[in-house]
Amino acid sequence: GWDLALSFWHPYDERLGLPHGPSDPEALADEVRQLGRRAVLLPGDLADPAVPPAVVGRAAAELGPISGMVLAHCESVDYSFMDTTVAALQQHLSVDVVASWQLIHAFAEQFIGEDGRIVAFTSDHVVGNVPYGASKAALDRIMVAAAVELGPRGIRANAVSPGPTDTGWMGDAMARSLAARSPLGRVSSPADAAALTAFLLGEEGGWINGQVLTSDGGIASH
Repeated sequence: GWDLALSFWHPYDERLGLPHGPSDPEALADEVRQLGRRAVLLPGDLADPAVPPAVVGRAAAELGPISGMVLAHCESVDYSFMDTTVAALQQHLSVDVVASWQLIHAFAEQFIGEDGRIVAFTSDHVVGNVPYGASKAALDRIMVAAAVELGPRGIRANAVSPGPTDTGWMGDAMARSLAARSPLGRVSSPADAAALTAFLLGEEGGWINGQVLTSDGGIASH
């Protein structure tokens, strides 16, 4: 039932060779519109500090004051501890930490009402992926601070750690290996994370605030 403003950045998908089609994300916006809701597309490189507040501003201008935000963006390029470079660490921090703080800050500035929701996707993966893991750890702390400091404004903020999620990037061998580690015999799907996100954005999730919630089928504990 939400109108959606969808941000994206094709050069990142192309740089990493991520699965995507020629009509992404236009096809998703069309699906939303077919459900009778509005959808606007907002391309932008979140590594540029001018972009995050501009994205929020454009979304609010198109749709009116924003009442919910899902931070599903990231810079994620594998680097081991000894292979990590200053440039790699700075790029991850710029996108995963600085831009996230900017988006939340801009959201809070334009928020009108008593029931705002923010959900950020995080991760506990760090071995063999130091810049990504370090930036996600910082994001966790930002979300806790946002929950406490923005709570008096009527904004709830939580993070979701969905574990290894098959969004198309996993090969068959990796998917089988990860499924073998899971007590439930499979890897996470986008629908699993979507269900928890919808709960946190909905009325039933209104008392959950300042949490980093693991929703990975138990793989991290196995």
